[in-house]
This record gives sequence, C-alpha cells and structure tokens, in this order.
Amino acid sequence: MNLYKATQAASTELPEVTIAEHLGVRTLHLSSDAIQGAMRMAVPDQIELEYVQQMMMWVLFKHEPQHIVQLGLGAASLTKFCYRNFAEARVTAIELNPKVITACHQHFKLPVNDERLQVLCMNALDYVNDSANQGKADVLQIDLYDAAAEAPALSSAAFYQACADTLNEDGMLTVNLFGNPHNYEANCTANLAALQEAFDAVVWLPLVHDANTVAIAFKQAPAVDFDDLYERATAIRLAYKLPAAKWVNGLKEWMAEQM
Repeated sequence: MNLYKATQAASTELPEVTIAEHLGVRTLHLSSDAIQGAMRMAVPDQIELEYVQQMMMWVLFKHEPQHIVQLGLGAASLTKFCYRNFAEARVTAIELNPKVITACHQHFKLPVNDERLQVLCMNALDYVNDSANQGKADVLQIDLYDAAAEAPALSSAAFYQACADTLNEDGMLTVNLFGNPHNYEANCTANLAALQEAFDAVVWLPLVHDANTVAIAFKQAPAVDFDDLYERATAIRLAYKLPAAKWVNGLKEWMAEQM
C-alpha cells in the first residue's frame, strides 16, 4: 500500500494540534504538553527556541544554498526563516500531519506555497526514498517526532543513508536528537552511529533544553579553521540575529573532546 495514500486516508488518526500562549510566545502541541514549536509574537520570523537556532549551524559552512529541505514542519520556524532570509533558495518542507500544516498557516504565519516555497503533506521517508529527489538538496534539516516526543520518528541507518542520497555532493544535514530522558543516551548514541555510517563527518553540539542535541553531518568533511568560523559567526549574528559564536564554541569543545 502507498504510505502517502494510507496516511491521507487515516489523517483523522493523527495527533490533534493545540495552540497555547504564554508571555508573548505561542507554542504548538500534538495531543500532549510537549512543545513541538514556538513563535514569539513580536518577531514571528525569528527563531525562538535555542535548539531550533542550532539547526541553522550549517550556515557556518554554506553561504548560498539553492535548495533547503525541512523534514518535520513543527511550528514552521525553520521553514519561514529560510524562506525569508535566503531569497535565492527554494525551500521544501515535508510534514505528515495535515493538521500541523493548517495550524502553521492559521497561527504561525506560514506563507502559502509559491515558486520558492513548497510545503508537502507526505511521509518524510517517502520523500528521501524517491529517486527523483536524489542529489537535489544542499541542506536537510530534520526534526521528526510523534506526539509523545519519545525519540526521533525516523532514525535507522537506511533512513540516514537515504538522506545522504538526497543531498548533493557537498550537502549537509542538521538533526535534532531529542528523546525521553530515560532512553535519551541510548537513542542519541544509536542515531549518531547511524549518521556516521552514511556521512563523511558528524559533529554535535552540547545538549540544550534538557534533552536536545543537535548534530551536523557532512557528505564531505570540511576544512575547519576556527578563526574563519568565528569571523563567519559574527557575520551571521549581524545578518540573521543568530548566536552563531556559541555554535563555534560548541564545535571547538567537541573537537577538543575527541583528541
């Protein structure tokens, strides 16, 4: 059975979306208290959550992406940010739950699809396994969770290999490895191992928000010059209001720990 058609037919079984607001921040939830995304009402196009900001650390290494793909829409923070700030790039977002897409249009200021933006209601695994998408993306951003947010919804070596195949020769991905505190370390370790099978280099930042570790994976390991990265981080802070120097600190810390 075609998974996309089955998903569409069973859409009523997907988690319900609820919206909350507190101190000027609107949050998206899926049948639980777990926050699946957030937007500060005063600055709707900025990225509110720190781990979601970290998902943008690829911009330290790639300045002018042509095609950015987001797996898991959340509250559309990354999708909106990339659409607004990379005017030459196409932005594609894949989301399984049509209720999330509707909520993002109604409550989180997600623009309608156009020649640069495509939000597709489908399974992320179908997208990365489609041969028509292979070698087409510069960047993949992955934040895939169910309502319970126990662990990444897709995390196998085969999935990450399909992600690598979706990227072009010097493509890279960022992924949020959130999980239940009881099995977080095991899940994180398993995901990193699967990523390392599929990519030339994998690096991760220190944990934030209790149990969010963001990793970046490269199809081709980059040459790293920390002076250049700090200079680039300053430019990112000025252009995009993102705390990129913290990312460089985290990468430097990771490298020191590997020695």
